[in-house]
Parts: sequence; C-alpha cells; structure tokens
Amino acid sequence: MNYFEFYGMPVSFLVNEDEVREKYIELSRKYHPDFFASETEGKQQEVLQLSTLNTKAFQTLSDFDRRMKYILEIKNLIHEGERYSLPQSFLMDMMEINEALMEIKMASDVSRMDEVESQINSTLDTMNREIAPVLWDYNDNVSAPEVLAKIKDYYYKKKYLLRIKESLDTFGDSQ
Repeated sequence: MNYFEFYGMPVSFLVNEDEVREKYIELSRKYHPDFFASETEGKQQEVLQLSTLNTKAFQTLSDFDRRMKYILEIKNLIHEGERYSLPQSFLMDMMEINEALMEIKMASDVSRMDEVESQINSTLDTMNREIAPVLWDYNDNVSAPEVLAKIKDYYYKKKYLLRIKESLDTFGDSQ
C-alpha cells in the first residue's frame, strides 16, 4: 500500500495540504499506541507499524519535493544511485553557473554571490512556470508516459540546481 492509498487520496503531485494534515491527525488519533496498551503484543506491533506509516506518509505527502520523488519512485522511474542524463543545453547553463561559483570561491568575492543566486532563482522560476501546467493536468490513470518523463526531467534539474544553491549558501555562510 502506498502513502496515497493509505490516506485514501488519488496519486497527485499537487495535493491539498490541509487535507493531508487532517488525514494525518485523524490517523494519529486512530493509531495512537497508548490506545492499544491493553491489547496483545501482536496488535500493539500492528498499530505501531500503522502509526509509523502514518508519520512517514505525512512527512512525504506534505512536502512537494519529497512527494514528487515518491511518486516517481512508486512509478519505478527513479532509483537510488541512478545516473540520469540531463539535457546538454541545461548542463551548459549549469557549467556557466558553476564556473561563476568557482570564481567567487577562488577570489573570495562574495559581492557576485547575489548575481549567481539570482541566476539560479531565475532558472528555477522558469522551470516552475513550465512544469506547473503539467503537474496540474497530471492524472494517475490517464497521463501518458511522456508526462512522467517531463516531471522526472524537472525533478533532476531542480535537484541539480538546489545542490548548486546549497553550495552557494554554504560558501556564503563561511564568509
């Protein structure tokens, strides 16, 4: 049973986060281990597993990036340690950003950090605008494999950009 089934929700990249939170609270009450203290050890273990499943489901479904990764995993589209080939044009753009980041680090020139961060944010904004209609139109029972391929591509591009941004933030914090 996947997290969406556990919460009685359709598989979707865009969920009602209030609904997710309400379902989490409802199931937290239903499967709270204290309510089963007088039950058999087997029943207590079952409830503990359901309580843990509820927590993991909430942590995943309430976070957009985790939810996206999870859906791609349950669709067997991404795997741990996968070496995904990003488009050459994207990699060329990232090479420019990485070179600028290296120059900043080598020269300890924090004044250009805002420029690089702005470039990263601009790229992320563009990507988000482009993927939004795809995410809104996604229907688990109908969407073609190309739709999931676009989402997978977005996922890896975003992951790449966030790593660069994290590197930039780490460098900025050390200055």
